[in-house]
Parts: sequence; structure tokens; C-alpha cells
Amino acid sequence: MKCECSRFRVIEGKSALVDEWLSFLNHHIKETSLTLVDEKIYVEAIFRERNDEGEFLYWFTLEDEGGQKVEESTSWIDQKHLEYWYACIDEDYSSMTLESEVLLIHPDVNL
Repeated sequence: MKCECSRFRVIEGKSALVDEWLSFLNHHIKETSLTLVDEKIYVEAIFRERNDEGEFLYWFTLEDEGGQKVEESTSWIDQKHLEYWYACIDEDYSSMTLESEVLLIHPDVNL
């Protein structure tokens, strides 16, 4: 089981497109959630931060090893998601990934 939080910088001037992207994912939440099965992701949450350094998106995930990479998916949702990604995420900025040191899960949650 892997639990991590990754930070990615948004390209300056792309805030409105990020609004559209997040709205798209929320509007298609049921279809988007179905893509997590092949990726072996149990929880995925996206957070947004705006500060003096710019705008950032954070992905929190709880997942098993060996899941399908989103780039390998043929799902139209994942393909649209990647279109937004390539248009909005600054690939020249070093992303940051934090791995959990402690992971607490309620005993009634079956993973």
C-alpha cells in the first residue's frame, strides 16, 4: 500500500483552465471514480493552493502497487484529464512527492 501527496505547479495564466478541469472531474465524478479500479487507487483527492510562489495542485493518493498508469488508459475520461494536465501543469517545475511515514486507517475500512 502506498500513500503519498504530490505537488505540481500550474502554468501562470491557466487558472481559468484549471477551474474548467476540476469542474469537469467533479461533473463526471462517477465515471472518473471508475477509472481508479484499473489504477488500483482507493482514494484520490486533488487540492489547490494559491500563494506568493504561484498556483499549485496537490494529489493525495492511497493505492496498491502495480496499477495501470493514467497515461496507458484508453478511457475517454483519462484522456481528457491528460489533455488538461498537459495544458495546465508546468513540466519544467520540479514536482514534489511526500510519502507517508504513518498511515492510519479506520479498522472498518476494508482495503
